[in-house]
Amino acid sequence: MGRYAHTLSPHLKEHMPRKPYNWKNGPDLIQQHSIAKHRILQSYLAAYFRTLVSSPNQDVLRLTLVDGFAGGGMYVHNDTQELVKGSPFIFLDATREAEFLINKDRRKPIDLQVDYFFIEADHHAYSHLDKVLRDGGHGERIGNTIQLRHAKFQDEADGVIEFIKRKSPKNGRSIFALDQYGYKEVPAPLIRKIFSQLPSAEVILTFGVDSFLNYASDGKLTQALLDDIGIPDILQGRTIEEIKNSEKDWRLFIQSGLYRTLVTRCGAKHFTPFFIRNRKGHGDYWLIHLSQHHRARDVMIEVHWDNNNYFIHYGGPGLDMFQIVGYDPEHDAQHKGQSELGFEFDDIARSASITALNEHIPRRVYANDEGLSFGELFATTCNDSPASAAIYRESVGFLLEQKIVEVINPDGGKRRSAQQIKPNDQIVAPSQRQLFLS
Repeated sequence: MGRYAHTLSPHLKEHMPRKPYNWKNGPDLIQQHSIAKHRILQSYLAAYFRTLVSSPNQDVLRLTLVDGFAGGGMYVHNDTQELVKGSPFIFLDATREAEFLINKDRRKPIDLQVDYFFIEADHHAYSHLDKVLRDGGHGERIGNTIQLRHAKFQDEADGVIEFIKRKSPKNGRSIFALDQYGYKEVPAPLIRKIFSQLPSAEVILTFGVDSFLNYASDGKLTQALLDDIGIPDILQGRTIEEIKNSEKDWRLFIQSGLYRTLVTRCGAKHFTPFFIRNRKGHGDYWLIHLSQHHRARDVMIEVHWDNNNYFIHYGGPGLDMFQIVGYDPEHDAQHKGQSELGFEFDDIARSASITALNEHIPRRVYANDEGLSFGELFATTCNDSPASAAIYRESVGFLLEQKIVEVINPDGGKRRSAQQIKPNDQIVAPSQRQLFLS
């Protein structure tokens, strides 16, 4: 995906990574941590298509895929020097592969009616993308199912939204990949507009949180900057110096406030705020998936767990993962299965997540005399946890075995194992509660 600094003011550019992509002389270099981002997009699209076509009676799927910062289409891997496809080709290839896999064993083939918007503001990147799309055999589709736009995403957004509303008036089914260069090119009110007009839209947003925090650390975080992003003051009336002096990990403190305010202002019900880490030690940024349904959120979480080499977050492993004031990485490294760089999506992190959920879930269940359903438990808490539904289910299975909770199916019968647990099953306290949870 292409990311550029040319739209930013000079005083912001100095806090951004120095080298934007440049297709003036052909494909530009791409780092491995950015390829990880492409892998997430590819994996999510594959899972997304499978989820949407689960009904055997379905015969058509209308979808619009929007790449708001499309780049030049092709890269050269910085380490191997091999050509690497960019996000426009990931969109196109994912649709083609999904159509084959979905229909190869179906009696009633599904017609995937997919339209694409590839939007790019940089002239060289736009020209290169046009060339490689035509070279790749997509020339006849440009102007038909492929809309190639030389423009800023902000300037094209209203037209794209109206197109999607006409195509899919009932649900506005679409995915927006918005890989901005820093943190300012996709303000929160614009994302809110997408969700308010397209009920089934999803947004995959990058946010240069390291750049944001570095800017804040210089004492230049002003209300004007926050207004540009579309969020109110997250510092609660305090200065950066005051926060640094009072908070053990001031960066986490600001991240927590920023994350909460950002996702609230975007208007999405469900979200995943995790980092892609540059292993060279700089340039971490959020890859935030925003949607209106917890099932979409769970699909993305599973993708994170399956692609864990470049993903971290700096919160806790259970519920309320960002409610950690004075976060101590060394303490967590010893007691919560986290490295000093943060929570990683590996086997240690999975074990830490289950251990934390084993403590947190009973408290939620015991707080309600009637308990709560497994589906409600996940839907109402998943935004605050790095765990997937499968990890939740494993924890509830453990609690069931230890007789800390009971799980009752809609017919009144009792579940005996994690594998049997369904969304409508009710998790309740046993007749004799564990004393430590009373």
